[in-house]
Amino acid sequence: MSHPNLTALYTVTRREVARILRIWGQTLVPPVITMTLYFLIFGQLIGRRIGDMGGFDYIDYIVPGLVMMSVITNSYGNISSSFFGAKFGRHVEELLVSPMPNWVILLGYVAGGVLRGLMVGVLVLAVAMLFTHVRIPHPLVTFTTVLLGATVFALAGFVNAVYAKKFDDIAIVPTFVLTPLTYLGGVFYSVQMLPPVAETLTHANPIFYIVNAFRFGLLGISDVSLWVAYAVMLGLVVVLTSIALRLLYKGVGMRS
Repeated sequence: MSHPNLTALYTVTRREVARILRIWGQTLVPPVITMTLYFLIFGQLIGRRIGDMGGFDYIDYIVPGLVMMSVITNSYGNISSSFFGAKFGRHVEELLVSPMPNWVILLGYVAGGVLRGLMVGVLVLAVAMLFTHVRIPHPLVTFTTVLLGATVFALAGFVNAVYAKKFDDIAIVPTFVLTPLTYLGGVFYSVQMLPPVAETLTHANPIFYIVNAFRFGLLGISDVSLWVAYAVMLGLVVVLTSIALRLLYKGVGMRS
């Protein structure tokens, strides 16, 4: 990478991080409060009645899913709102006409979304330690899964922002697609508990693979092969990156 591209990448990423930290009360605090309530209600109160799952206490079982859920939603939400804000403010056009390559623009925004996801994930994991003893037997799997999962949904958020025409459009996908997929992705239960048809349909949910790979990193158990999970995540990164770069190249929704 040449020096000008490095400078451009650093500038876009720094602006995204500065935005996250400037409004930390909106970007970092709400997900921590929400996940604290999940740990308290589902983990402590309801979990005592459920007992164990997969050989672990219920609260231990749902920790990976809740952490991953916060990472996914915040990575997605950060880039979708940020890039759409750039479109709405018309300063995205300055990026497009600059000598900055499209992949640098994309990487800068994605890096901002991933960093917000990682920050929220660390905070939620710290909250989980107040309720149970968190172990990380496979730190490499844990870190790479968080990184890939955040990247996948940061890219998806970018695509959403490109096609969005008004602020309401960036809320449709998280509400009607992302939330159902998250709750049905094995966050609160093992897929083995489902009827055969539902279990088969769950395997079409990308969040299922991300949550289970992360659960393997924290607990050493998974409902799906780790290699399959990595193949799905890497495949999604490649496909979504190609789509995002194509949209930037064509200027879809960004040039008037």
